[in-house]
Amino acid sequence: MAPQRFHEQFDHLQRALPDVPLAMGPDDSAEFIYEKGVVLARDGEEARVVEDAVRAHFTATDGLDPEHVRRSGPRDNRSGITRIRVGDPGEGGRGTDRTVAGALRALRQTEGRAGRRLVSRNHLVSIAVNACPGDEPVPAARSARPNPAEAPAAQGPEGARGAVGVLVVDTGLTHDYRSYPLLARTEGDAQVRETDEQGILQQYVGHGTFIAGLVAAVAPHTDVTVRNTLDDAGAILESEFGERLFDAVEDGWPDIISLSAGTSNGRVDGLLGVAAFMEELRSRDTLLVAAAGNNASSSPFWPAAYASLPEYADAVLSVGALRGDGEFGACFSNHGPWVKVYAPGERLVSALTGFDAPVPYVYQHSTYDSCRYGFTYTCTCRSPRHTGVLSEAQQTSPGKPDQVMFEGLASWSGTSFATPVVAGLVAAYMTADGVRDPRAAARRLLADRAEFAEVRGTHVPALLPPTWRPVPVGPA
Repeated sequence: MAPQRFHEQFDHLQRALPDVPLAMGPDDSAEFIYEKGVVLARDGEEARVVEDAVRAHFTATDGLDPEHVRRSGPRDNRSGITRIRVGDPGEGGRGTDRTVAGALRALRQTEGRAGRRLVSRNHLVSIAVNACPGDEPVPAARSARPNPAEAPAAQGPEGARGAVGVLVVDTGLTHDYRSYPLLARTEGDAQVRETDEQGILQQYVGHGTFIAGLVAAVAPHTDVTVRNTLDDAGAILESEFGERLFDAVEDGWPDIISLSAGTSNGRVDGLLGVAAFMEELRSRDTLLVAAAGNNASSSPFWPAAYASLPEYADAVLSVGALRGDGEFGACFSNHGPWVKVYAPGERLVSALTGFDAPVPYVYQHSTYDSCRYGFTYTCTCRSPRHTGVLSEAQQTSPGKPDQVMFEGLASWSGTSFATPVVAGLVAAYMTADGVRDPRAAARRLLADRAEFAEVRGTHVPALLPPTWRPVPVGPA
């Protein structure tokens, strides 16, 4: 991503989360965003070891103040991690936080002897990689059909447990979502705030509704539940994410979880903040279908990259995006051997809102069709004419951006949307074939139905819904 464009996205995200001082790293490379002045450690004895080691290191190092080192927040919780304050979050700029870097350095030798990580940054988990969406939605005509279109509602042998359940962990549902017929079987949390005082659609409003519509189109005979875990600008701190994931399954573990958010962390061993949840996931029958991210990187993106770790390979299915023709990978899609399957993720059509809103939603954006659907970009944020931010009211380019109305269907691109397509295909396979184990269904689906596409010169497995229609590659 172009550094200037990333800084603009960073500024927007900081405005959206004013109470969380943010930094980017490592070393101003903009690979990920994290909370300044705070590190994470496992509850109990390890947190004490980290706290003592950081305090000792800061005492012996000029410019680092040991008086700042203290626990911050509960000492134990379901996510199994503790926040430790290591510095004044108000000091310094957006680059690497010296206090956090010092805290990580303080544990380096201890971690080497232990053979595992003891301390971590508190990363920002987001729908948009590095606050940079793969694309922004555009309205579809009322006469448009969803793409993928609604599949025949095959009602295979349900068994005693009833219909397949898919849990969407995302933003909440728009208030009028039930006016979209495909969402008749959908339940869940409402979006907290849809528009601002000027009627501008807030960032990522409709994202969860759009995803639920994709699952329902591919697998109509499926019970979909949406949780607004990412209701705050599509982002959440790692320290809170594990707890919110446990909240999402309090009423019971579903067959499938569809998650279109994550973060890089510069490592190959996952996120400390979700380790407890991932351990619990291993002991359940649930399949986590997770997005690979949108910054055209081969670096592991978590939680999706858990699919590459042997102990989680059966529990996690990581999903990258194909471009509009389905032949090649979308240029924004993350890639690499940790991505296990690809599915259509460019210019899909689903419901952003319902169809009976008394006042049409207003959406503010810049015109960038010339770069949106070609191989001339790695992320839409690279375009000099594109804000890269959903519903951004403060524009960095001259001139007033276009304003468009959303009254139902929208067209949107990203690994965010390839993910529910795969979740829906697994659910549909379970329904049609009477397979009650979603992990077994995913294995059989890939073995029986996968086609092949090309991503960065590599042939990869691809799942194409029967009702999906390829779209031309090039400017809309």
